[in-house]
Amino acid sequence: MKFVAFHLMPYRPLDLVEAAKHRSAWVVLPNSLYDPEKGADEYESHISSLVYAEELGFDGIAVNEHHQTAYGIMPAPNLIASALIQRTKRVKIAIIGRALPLVNNPLYIAEETAMLDNMSRGRIIQGFVRGIGAEYHSSGTNPFYSHDRFHEAHDLIIRAWSEAGPFEFEGDHYNFKYVNVWPRTYQRPHPPIWIPSQGSSETVAWAADPSRKYPFLVTFAAADAVSRYLNAYRDQAKLFGYEAGGDQLGWAAPIYVAETDEQAVAEAGLAAEQLFNNFLRMTWEMLIPPGYMSMPSMQNFVKMRAALGSQPKRTAEELISSGTALIGSPATVRRKIQEMRDRTGFEVLVSMLQFGTLNDELTRRNMALFASEVMPHFRT
Repeated sequence: MKFVAFHLMPYRPLDLVEAAKHRSAWVVLPNSLYDPEKGADEYESHISSLVYAEELGFDGIAVNEHHQTAYGIMPAPNLIASALIQRTKRVKIAIIGRALPLVNNPLYIAEETAMLDNMSRGRIIQGFVRGIGAEYHSSGTNPFYSHDRFHEAHDLIIRAWSEAGPFEFEGDHYNFKYVNVWPRTYQRPHPPIWIPSQGSSETVAWAADPSRKYPFLVTFAAADAVSRYLNAYRDQAKLFGYEAGGDQLGWAAPIYVAETDEQAVAEAGLAAEQLFNNFLRMTWEMLIPPGYMSMPSMQNFVKMRAALGSQPKRTAEELISSGTALIGSPATVRRKIQEMRDRTGFEVLVSMLQFGTLNDELTRRNMALFASEVMPHFRT
């Protein structure tokens, strides 16, 4: 298996009582609740945690993109990746992912990724996403064109990385007389591409296409939903005429390890509740704006993602019992990972080892225990 340490970089000093007076921690949460001095400390702390993951032997470290939210103060993951390049030597750096439909010039993403790939001498993994519904409110992008803009931007970037320029590109949303990206990517034809998803059947079929075979990561989902979507990818691959490998299947989940199950819940249960009930809280119209999803995908999404909408608050016990969060002793966490491997054959685990307001001391202890007591079990 491959193990990736993933970070959302939440703004932990957030006044949760004051934030609860607003309908979401996204888009509408007043930025007067952000203290720049505390925020600067948060950036240093979160980046240091990711650097520590290399020391512990993780295969990769991962960052992502969100806008106008206390859930993740990382609107420009390329900047965080650049900082990580300077402070690490070996570990892969996964940007999972860039929200393609939100930009008006995808070539800028092609250029930025190529720069990072050169600066790291080929350590970049690039993730592509459409961005969750709230991003369309914060960017002013019409969600109806989300799929079309994503696919067109993706095709443009892949051609910009793979084909010699200059050449012309004419699309429905993007038009360029000269596509001629400098620098070229260090990895040829381009860095590996991963596709995180929260349950879109269209994304499963698109990622599994034989021309792509992109690793598919299921995020923030109960264990049954993770199994369903990873096996849907496997089934789709069979329809395309090939067998999907375990390296094409990924699971991203909050994880906390302590000496006993009881200790783990006592130390991390509240932080897990804060992640889902406070930082991820938003109304359905913000989460799924009109036109963002097809009706079948929306129906599946609503069933699978009830915790993220205007639903009753989730307890740590519910998050653990559903397999949405892996919290427990090393033996418990190993067992749950193995169960998912048995159900799906997945081989990429994207572990969120800091979540909610989990402090630095507990985060580092969690990372060290996970690296010493869980990872080696799956290395052979």
